[in-house]
Amino acid sequence: MAAVSLSVSTVKPLGDRVFVKVSAAEEKTAGGILLPDNAKEKPQVGEIAAVGPGKRNDDGTRSEMEVKVGDKVLYSKYAGTDIKLGTDEYVLLAEKDILAIVG
Repeated sequence: MAAVSLSVSTVKPLGDRVFVKVSAAEEKTAGGILLPDNAKEKPQVGEIAAVGPGKRNDDGTRSEMEVKVGDKVLYSKYAGTDIKLGTDEYVLLAEKDILAIVG
């Protein structure tokens, strides 16, 4: 079996899926206490790295995606599939799991 090398440029989401690069988790509390790895919360903010072509409608046309590559988004806490490529962490989400575009 041949090894497959994955990178962000080779991963293309299908349908209404988006590929989000996860922002780094907080290292300290507001009071300055350093957090161990097991106490850090999963971040819910990230940057869109790739988008799919859009959801297919009943008549065969595609709905346009509301987000684009480069948008910073807030997404549901337990949504999507976590993927690690190299040292970077990504989440593969359905567009419906994105709650807001962060300005």
